[in-house]
Amino acid sequence: MAEPWPRAGRGGPRRRRGRTLLAALSASVLLATGAGWLLAGHDGGFTTADVTGPHVADGATDILLVGSDSRVDARGNPLPREVLDALDAGSSDGENNTDTLMLVRIPDDPALGASAVSIPRDSWVDVPGFGTHKINSALARGAAAARPGLVRDGLTGAELERAANAAGSRLLVHTVEELTGASIDHYAQVNLAGFADITRALGGVPVCLRAPVHDSYSGADFAAGPQTVQGARALQFVRQRHGLPEGDLDRVRRQQAFLAGLTHRLLSAGTLADPGAVADLMQAVNGAVVLDQGWDLTSMLAHAAQLRGDRVTFRTVPTGRTDYRT
Repeated sequence: MAEPWPRAGRGGPRRRRGRTLLAALSASVLLATGAGWLLAGHDGGFTTADVTGPHVADGATDILLVGSDSRVDARGNPLPREVLDALDAGSSDGENNTDTLMLVRIPDDPALGASAVSIPRDSWVDVPGFGTHKINSALARGAAAARPGLVRDGLTGAELERAANAAGSRLLVHTVEELTGASIDHYAQVNLAGFADITRALGGVPVCLRAPVHDSYSGADFAAGPQTVQGARALQFVRQRHGLPEGDLDRVRRQQAFLAGLTHRLLSAGTLADPGAVADLMQAVNGAVVLDQGWDLTSMLAHAAQLRGDRVTFRTVPTGRTDYRT
């Protein structure tokens, strides 16, 4: 786990090249697929929220990719009890912590390399207006603080949940900007059920484990070796941190590897050429993803395709002691 403003150590910067651009942008590939689907004239649409400020001309586009444990869908509707049970997700208790935080930086000059930085969820940082807390609590704190005012304004039900989530997302964006010095241009958030649905729509994601694992906390129970996971089992795979040698840092690496496998499946299995598969994928994405308003995904992906793959890096925020208890 990460210490406040930790020094580089055993868990310091780690780089992977070649497949990194695909891994870092896999969520954006899914979203751009949806943009094309909608532009083709089909019904539906992504849930959007006003969570980022104006674009800052600093030579790059910075994107914050977020995976949350929200018990409501992107439109603010509570997830059914049977869905939560199937995902081993516990009670619908109003919590909305962020288990995955990834900052992707795409330079304006395609000759330069893109980069992605994973921020461990237990990093102790300054949450503007709230003091020092784990970074994964910023979204929930912002949402909770905004909720009373939204209720006074007459918001209820799904509309209230969407507005509270937008307020929490704005605080999370501000927190990451203060921590990194980057100006966040775009934002994408996916929830538990949506993640599971996306993997089902793709027919599973290939993974490989060096050793078998069994974890009662996440429900992960996997044999060693190559295998394909989807739905609840895919969620268990990326959520496990108990029983791993470096805890949450190993979970971050597992998530990075999973994204690489997801992108490979998306791009190599003919998914994008199959109208039925695209329809299933969009049904999953549309109820699962929250985007910032005004994001031109098609243009962003066209630009990203020009980047040099051999200059792409992937890092995890440096940490000191890997056994640090919070």
